[in-house]
Amino acid sequence: MKLFGLIGLPLTHSFSKKYFTEKFKKEQIGDCSYELFELQSIDQLPELISKKPELVGLNVTIPYKEAVMPMLDDLDETATKVGAVNVIKINSGKLKGFNSDYYGFRASLEGIGTGRRIEKAVILGTGGASKAVISVLKDLGADTTIVSRTAKPGVLTYKSLKQTNIISEAGLIVNTTPLGMYPDVNQAPDIPYDQLSDASIAFDLVYNPEITEFLRLARQNGATIKNGLEMLELQAQKSWEIWNA
Repeated sequence: MKLFGLIGLPLTHSFSKKYFTEKFKKEQIGDCSYELFELQSIDQLPELISKKPELVGLNVTIPYKEAVMPMLDDLDETATKVGAVNVIKINSGKLKGFNSDYYGFRASLEGIGTGRRIEKAVILGTGGASKAVISVLKDLGADTTIVSRTAKPGVLTYKSLKQTNIISEAGLIVNTTPLGMYPDVNQAPDIPYDQLSDASIAFDLVYNPEITEFLRLARQNGATIKNGLEMLELQAQKSWEIWNA
């Protein structure tokens, strides 16, 4: 039996387990299962690996996408470039890290099909999920502004953002924070939504609910909207390819 799983904290609402369990059933893959492994600390990973010798692949979610990297034996080129890992392949006790978020976000973004080249983008959040988004937009040649609750070098605060016209000039605004995720569905990043227009694309990595408060407010101001479900499906497909390569 081959075992796959997801590590993170918390794991109360996991897309991955549902996705892979349904995949195994639909495609009649009888020798595989997918489980959730809620780790209180990333330091528990070696213990998990030793207790579950049948483990051959892991997905990694908040808050361990960056913290897991020093614990791995090798890194794929994309994971190194992004600076975050969301897929681990386990082979003969060796752990190699990959980043399928990069692929998922890029393919989903290109799938919006507006035909507009994104010259300026705003990324909300600086966690592990933002790393793949930043890397994709850099490769697409977009000038990016990163926004966080706390002031850091090269990062705007939400308060500072409100004093600019950056949102109105950006073709794409991406929420990489968990704000608005179920059950806290009334929350949204504190940005000047009135600066959005029909020239804007609002992309939320959150997929539950389908229309987050961020997307609702963006759509109300004319923006094209997209949630994170397709990105998740694409990165999950890529995970499966990596584990079986």
